[in-house]
Amino acid sequence: MGAKQVLAFDFGASSGRAMLASLENGAIRLKEIHRFSNDPVSVNGTLYWDILRLFHEIKQGILKAKQEGGFQSIGIDTWGVDFGLLDAQGKLLENPVHYRDGRTDHIMEEVYRVIEPRELYRRTGNQLLAINSLFQLAALKAQRPQLLKQAKSLLFIPDLLAYFLTGEQHSEYTIASTSQMLNARTRDWDRELLEQLGIPAEILREVIQPASIHGTLTKELCEELGVPPVPVIAVAQHDTASAVAAVPTDQKDFIYISCGTWSLFGTELQEPMINEESAAANLTNEGGFGGTIRYLKNIMGLWLIQESRRQWIREGQQVSYADLEREALACESFVSFIDPDAPEFVKPGDMPARIREFCKKTGQRVPESRGEVMRCVYESLAMKYRYVFQQISKTTHRQFPVIHVVGGGTKDGLLCRLTAASCGVLVVAGPIEATVCGNVAVQLCALGELGSLQDIRRVIQASECPKTYMPEQPQGWDEAYQRFCAIVGK
Repeated sequence: MGAKQVLAFDFGASSGRAMLASLENGAIRLKEIHRFSNDPVSVNGTLYWDILRLFHEIKQGILKAKQEGGFQSIGIDTWGVDFGLLDAQGKLLENPVHYRDGRTDHIMEEVYRVIEPRELYRRTGNQLLAINSLFQLAALKAQRPQLLKQAKSLLFIPDLLAYFLTGEQHSEYTIASTSQMLNARTRDWDRELLEQLGIPAEILREVIQPASIHGTLTKELCEELGVPPVPVIAVAQHDTASAVAAVPTDQKDFIYISCGTWSLFGTELQEPMINEESAAANLTNEGGFGGTIRYLKNIMGLWLIQESRRQWIREGQQVSYADLEREALACESFVSFIDPDAPEFVKPGDMPARIREFCKKTGQRVPESRGEVMRCVYESLAMKYRYVFQQISKTTHRQFPVIHVVGGGTKDGLLCRLTAASCGVLVVAGPIEATVCGNVAVQLCALGELGSLQDIRRVIQASECPKTYMPEQPQGWDEAYQRFCAIVGK
């Protein structure tokens, strides 16, 4: 009998894909069989995810996988914090709202009238972000209480898609841990917190661990698609959790950047780190595979570049990412900086104009050309990485000799080089397909093909050939970093 073949669905903020994978000769072999766009839809002032379209694409992926020889299981990973609400009959009440929607504007201040920020952090260990599920639910309670009253179940995006496939309702641990509703120490719902905020805890489902089984494909789907009732496995369903599981290292002390639309910058711990220092740094504690904790900071990542490019294309400038990198390299260094996480950069829109306005209001030279805007973004991201690198080193009292960049950002050689120069340590870039590799590896664990997290990482090391970037001489970096810190602190 040949190697077991598994089907991984990986959903990002702008696209998704289906990949078939197997373990052959100690390495993971991947084959992309279906790729599709993930286009949010704005209707009457609300930004939604088109969840039924995404489920249609899952069906197409299953059909194509059947044509490629079939599969023994399915796993789904997605972004965090967003959710769907179901009624008493298990019907979806409305399309899930996008985390970039404006409904959570100013809601944090309302929540803080009920619970102090430090107490909220102490209980959940999560970075305080308006996009978190807790704040989304608080906004829903304030703005549309009738909808919340109708809800009998809340399912995060990968749990919702698994429910569509199996009819079973669960909350996988790593995705639940991004919600600001899970107690970081008990690793279960903080029902006392939810009661305090008037959010009904009974809509939350049982928390299950990665490598558990959601259920099997429903009879109706099997008949529709002509496939057997294979299991749908709860992988590390938060895409960053899957990516971190695939970091190719056997070292205890390492930093990772899961680099895509967001940059998730962190390290791996065995227990949550919740103290005054981590609270002041607003570092988050989220669940990982094998009982680990992802201790990290969410940083606005390639979104700044992606959204800038979209604006230029809207203006009729057909420009590629390679063009933007080349133009950035041709521009002067360390002229102006932004804080990538400033609130004005969260929502879609004219990103270059917002970048120029940020530079203007902070008294810097305003970048005019595309290359100058991109140089500002690239260097600001590298500086923010250094900023968080120092925070994590300080709060953990550890030294980190290497940064592992995984995900789509590994293809961005300029950002990797600037990261090595800014942080002053070796950068190892790869795998590009870290999220899918982690998704696949956890499926293989559930099927008995792999065992521990160490097994997974050994297999990933055997499957990849990462690229390394040595830190350059710090010419101008230290002085520029001080200017960046002054701007971030404004």
